[in-house]
This record gives sequence, C-alpha cells and structure tokens, in this order.
Amino acid sequence: MSRITLSRYLIEQTRNQETPADLRFLIEVVARACKAISHAVSKGALGGVLGNAGTDNVQGEAQKKLDVISNEILLEANEWGGHLAAMASEEMEDAYQIPGEFPKGKYLLLFDPLDGSSNIDVNVSVGTIFSVLRCPEGVTLPCEKAFLQPGVEQVAAGYAIYGPQTMLMLTLGHGVKGFTLDREVGSFVLTHDNVHVPETTQEFAINASNQRHWEEPVQRYVSEMLAGETGPLEKNYNMRWIASMVADVHRILTRGGIFMYPRDAREPEKPGKLRLMYEANPMSFIIEQAGGAATNGVQRIMELQPSSLHERVAVFLGSKEEVERATRYHREAQ
Repeated sequence: MSRITLSRYLIEQTRNQETPADLRFLIEVVARACKAISHAVSKGALGGVLGNAGTDNVQGEAQKKLDVISNEILLEANEWGGHLAAMASEEMEDAYQIPGEFPKGKYLLLFDPLDGSSNIDVNVSVGTIFSVLRCPEGVTLPCEKAFLQPGVEQVAAGYAIYGPQTMLMLTLGHGVKGFTLDREVGSFVLTHDNVHVPETTQEFAINASNQRHWEEPVQRYVSEMLAGETGPLEKNYNMRWIASMVADVHRILTRGGIFMYPRDAREPEKPGKLRLMYEANPMSFIIEQAGGAATNGVQRIMELQPSSLHERVAVFLGSKEEVERATRYHREAQ
C-alpha cells in the first residue's frame, strides 16, 4: 500500500469538500517552512545558529538566533502565495501586512516560530506552533483587531516538533493527524492516524520550581498527585517537564497526561505566562480534537475572547479527567 503524504491527505480533503483549496495550499506552505526550520535547527553549532541574537522580542525576552531565523522563514514562505490577508508572530509586536506586490487571501496566520527556544543550545526538542483564522468580512487591511477572535473560530492548527524525528501534528477541525518527515524524499508522511488522548492518566507536567508561587487550587491538586496511591487520588503519578510546550504537549497527546502552566504570585496582575493566540489556542484546538480538554482553570480556553495579540493565559490541558479535576478545584476556590 502506498504511503499517504501530507500533500495527498490535503488533496483528498479538498476532493471530499472538507478543506477549501486555498486552505490546503496554506497548510502545505507552512509545512514547507517547517521543513526549512527543521533543517536550520538540525545544523546547530555547525550552522552557527546557536546563542542569542542580541535583540529582545515584544515580551522583552532575549531572542535566540534561531527565533529570528524561524520567524523570517515563516514570513517569507507565506507572504507571496495569495492565501493570507495578514500574519502575526509571537516575535513581533504588530500584525505583519502582506506586501502590496502580492495578492491577498482570506486567512490569517498566527505562529510561535520556535517554541521552547531556551532549549536550543542544549539540543532538546523545540517546535513551531501555528493557528489559522478567517479574516473578517470586509477587512482589507487587517490590524490587531482582525486577529482577536476566540479559539473556536480557528479553521486549522498544528505544530511541528523538531526532535529525533521531525513531526507535524495537524487538525483541520475533524480529528488530529500526525505526519513524520521522511528526509530521503523530503515529504511529511502520515504515520499517526486519528490521534487520541487517553481520558485518564498517571502523568503530569509542571514546573515544580514555582511551587511556592502557586495558588491554592494548584497546590492542592499537585499535592494530591504526589501523595500517590495512599492519597485521595489513589494512584501513583509520574512528573515530566521539558520546558518546551511543544515537547510536553506532544508527549501528552501521544500517551496521555496533563500539562499545567498556572498563573502564580510572582506577577499577580498577569493571568498566566503562555500566549493565548500563539500557544494556548492552537494547542487547545489540537488537544480537544484528540478527545482531551483545555481550560484556564475556570473557563474553556477556546471560548476566551482575546483582548490583545500578546495576551497571556493560564493553561491546563490534556487528559479530560485530570483537566476537569484541576478546573473543579479552581472553581471551588472562587
């Protein structure tokens, strides 16, 4: 039986009238950009791409060289195809307008060009996260307001993970498919069909060094998990933390678990650390399409109304049973 490439899968979706042709082309362009980023990441010190770029992003975080390179790859790959009305990146303060010499399309693309970039220099898995929205009707020059749509309006989302294998996980709103890059032929090949997150789990991911800053519901939940089979949850848990959202979520997507990045007392005025538009919304879409759940501790993340391009949010996502428990503890504490 012949292998199903990403291109073939997308063409079949268009043929079945489930995916418009222009969305198909957009996803293929993003996938090609991810292949280029994967190649740059794999060079490491040999390509002179490690270390800081000497600049800060809009959040005031030091940019790695590969942050800048990945951002440029995605912009240049997607600006000329005629599928997009505009783009937005975690690394850029404002929306990126399509240059006037190129045609415009009806979609908006948002991306975190290289998630987990603190891991680049130590050769730990990093990735690219992206989200696709429709441009509002009648908007010809999309500014920030055009992007401020709740996650339920996403028409596609995905991430590429650059690990021992480069993989692309994708949802078009009817399940999640996983594609592995075959470097010999240069194509993403379908290797994980109908990805499903187990409803129950015995694994959790959280940065335990922040424990002293956590709010009471998180303290309660984690302490119950650490109590093991003699505690109230009556089972032993393992903790895993890679400090790369793509890598942590990929593990949970494929074998179950709960990923938590709660708000804490260090910056009480901020609702969380992760970016709603570039990280939480696309990952929530993927997790929900795989049968999992995602909330900010109180509300479904995909129903949140964004107020700015770089809005932050608390995140609890993964196996439904555990996310529901963490959310219940937060609601009880209100």
